[in-house]
Amino acid sequence: MPSCATCAVPVHTQFASPDLVGPIVYEGFDRAADPAWPASGAATVQDYARWCGHLCGLTCYRMALGPDAPSLFELRDGALKFGAYTDVDGEIRGMIYAPFAEYARAAHGVDAEVHRHLTVEEIGALLDEGHKVIASVHFEIRRPHRPAPGRGGHLVLVTGRTADGDLHFHNPSGIDAATRTARLSPGEFEPFFAGRRVSLR
Repeated sequence: MPSCATCAVPVHTQFASPDLVGPIVYEGFDRAADPAWPASGAATVQDYARWCGHLCGLTCYRMALGPDAPSLFELRDGALKFGAYTDVDGEIRGMIYAPFAEYARAAHGVDAEVHRHLTVEEIGALLDEGHKVIASVHFEIRRPHRPAPGRGGHLVLVTGRTADGDLHFHNPSGIDAATRTARLSPGEFEPFFAGRRVSLR
């Protein structure tokens, strides 16, 4: 996918076919039927189908790494080695922030820091210092015109602020171009935000 016209950061979705994100997340489309699954770097379609729904955080990280980033499943494999994801008794857990930050520093030389209790306004300060921010939000941030049904559970990459102070972010499960790269005011963003994030520089 091309880079964003606003921030020049690559645009990726956690599901290999961007046009299937909506059917996957809202209509129960079978992930194993995604014809673009080999582009994810997964070894098998079964591995892809099992994991792709859990990889919003690593998709954010892949975008932050830029156009030469490894494939999504190469990042998955690296993150597993550091404990940033776990797969125990058939249960996938992650992204786990502290070991992910260790992985980012060790594997790619990224200055990664975990922030557990920060405000939306403090995201702006980090952006002004040159950081990108992986922020925990509710997945329905893709439909911000509706009341937020909760906070957290999904990760987006906040890449910058607009001239009027809106937060510009990339959503790995955006269902169309307008929701894959979006902007919201701090007040619009806050009801979806869980107060947890990882900054990258």
